[in-house]
Amino acid sequence: MRPLAVLLAVAGLTACAVAPHAATPQVAAVPGRNYVVFFQEWSAALDASALQTIAAAAGTAAQDPSAAVSVAGFADPLGSVQANIYLTETRAQVVTDQLAADGVAAARIHQHAAGKVPHQLTSQESRRVVISAGGR
Repeated sequence: MRPLAVLLAVAGLTACAVAPHAATPQVAAVPGRNYVVFFQEWSAALDASALQTIAAAAGTAAQDPSAAVSVAGFADPLGSVQANIYLTETRAQVVTDQLAADGVAAARIHQHAAGKVPHQLTSQESRRVVISAGGR
């Protein structure tokens, strides 16, 4: 059993695959050298769009090899504190691993798991990783 499935089982939750809504963007680039990867509920899986966005962030990072790259994971307000911390850490790690696979030196990447976000955002907006690449 995978670690997330174990955590969900311990928390009394069930994992399920949720198909993305056609009208809901799964990944979006935000101006200002910030890139946002959205995730499905209780998921840390990267889809094709996420891989493209992470590759774009890696490309931006390559333009300034001395600049740090920040990766911050977030979760929606659902679930326990422990489940959300685990999920945000996992999401941030998956994105960090992909950035490294795309050529960003691991020493440049600073990872942070923020846990659940304030209620101002929708659940879909909350389930994300923000990558800040390039610039100072």
